[in-house]
Amino acid sequence: MVSITVYDGANGIGGNKIYVEEKGKGIFLDFGRNFGKYGVYYEEFLKNRDSRGIHDLIHLDLIPKLNIYRPDLVPADVTMAPYPKLPVAAVLLSHAHVDHSGNIGLLDMEIPVIASPLSIAILKGMQDSGMSSVDSDAAYSSPKVPAEGGLFLTSDRKAPHQGRDFFCTTTPGQGLLDLLSRRPGQEGRNAKGYQPGACRPLDTAPLPFAVEACEVDHSIFGAVAYLLQGDTMIAYSGDFRLHGKQGNKTRDFVHRAKDASVLIIEGTRASRDTGPEGEPGEQAASSEKIVYDTCLAAASEARGLVIADFSPRNFERLETFLAIAGKTGRRLVVMAKDVYLLHALECADGVCRYRPVGIYRELTDQTRRKWETEVVEARAGEQYVTHTEIRNNPAQYILCFSFFDMKHLLDIKPPAGATYLYSSCEAFNEEMEIDFVRLGNWLDRFGITPYGFCINEKGKPEFEPGYHASGHASREDIAWVIGQIDPDVIIPVHTMRREWFEENFEGVARVEEGVAWKG
Repeated sequence: MVSITVYDGANGIGGNKIYVEEKGKGIFLDFGRNFGKYGVYYEEFLKNRDSRGIHDLIHLDLIPKLNIYRPDLVPADVTMAPYPKLPVAAVLLSHAHVDHSGNIGLLDMEIPVIASPLSIAILKGMQDSGMSSVDSDAAYSSPKVPAEGGLFLTSDRKAPHQGRDFFCTTTPGQGLLDLLSRRPGQEGRNAKGYQPGACRPLDTAPLPFAVEACEVDHSIFGAVAYLLQGDTMIAYSGDFRLHGKQGNKTRDFVHRAKDASVLIIEGTRASRDTGPEGEPGEQAASSEKIVYDTCLAAASEARGLVIADFSPRNFERLETFLAIAGKTGRRLVVMAKDVYLLHALECADGVCRYRPVGIYRELTDQTRRKWETEVVEARAGEQYVTHTEIRNNPAQYILCFSFFDMKHLLDIKPPAGATYLYSSCEAFNEEMEIDFVRLGNWLDRFGITPYGFCINEKGKPEFEPGYHASGHASREDIAWVIGQIDPDVIIPVHTMRREWFEENFEGVARVEEGVAWKG
């Protein structure tokens, strides 16, 4: 008998942690950070304390009370004995968004991660070039040792960074193995060592189920769905859509999942009556094409600097704006961190994506960023563009900035008349709405005209259609997927509207977090 326990993500968007067990052995489907739960207690400048390991997260119920975490993250005042010690053969990662991967760093290092080569590369690239955090450090960890009576945890200077083992959904190429084999700056005089983990093909993984990975379309490269075959066939959709450039990959997963008895499916947009982005069962006109057309029209009319704002890991959107830059005779300029991630992708699939772009030269101490000096500078040093060059020739550039890059406008000082294209997700909570008001203040300060959003008379952001395509399937497309697979049991996750599934389909299991469904 199979048992499915949704430890997180049963009644909220993100934070998926789904445990599937059969005959005393199990796996997790994703192990992400639940931003909704974190946001109840934390914000940008108030975070959980890495120096206390899992203490803060356990006591605030932000992670499941399970005995599956790294022993070196357990301080003296946390007792793990009362918590269930689940057998976890692996985490099957659907994609590298933080709400699906952002708590993997807490897990016992003996637990490997199964993911696509592109997802593995993104995890490594994000960690190399980002801020370290014990919960999100998925690719490798810095072992901790107790101090101050064991309540405080500090990095063990004698122990090297330890890489986590991966199983790749396809045979890993040498480029990916090379990426995983070293950490930028590891040769420094005072740097800690680095012990890479193994990376092997999926078919060598000792798993309690036969596992098949199926590529799906999402707003990040490398997304997969999974088919698990034990006594019961289970399909897990991860996050998916039908209306992107790779929508046929999702349709292929649907076809391969038709024998599944249980479907675990995301429902991010189940509450939104937006209509499908085309005919679900057919090759519809891509909504990325709509984004391209809409943003191209705005960029073509612009006479000064164009600033494009989209998720840094939405590489498909990056390609869209690269095409817009070519069409309008401009040069796309991205941040150095974006180029490092593009380098990581190249290690996984051999495709170089950063040669046409410019790289914004931040006024910061680059020598402290080893990933930049050793990789970005070394491979693309001639592609850097300074704030002075952009100020003097604003009509020659499309600059990829997000809200958190607005501070660089103080260096650029763009002439009035610049254009800002917002091409990312809408605000879905009060904190994001406040950020948009601040963003509006930055744009007003520099006389920049926004497209894609505006601040209304009530001081709230309003969003214009056509500038962004969701990474998630519409309600109508979700219904089409369910109808095509026709499972006996439907377990909705990653949604705020489980009742929509109950109202429209038979066999819906409304699971509660931490309560096992058995079938």
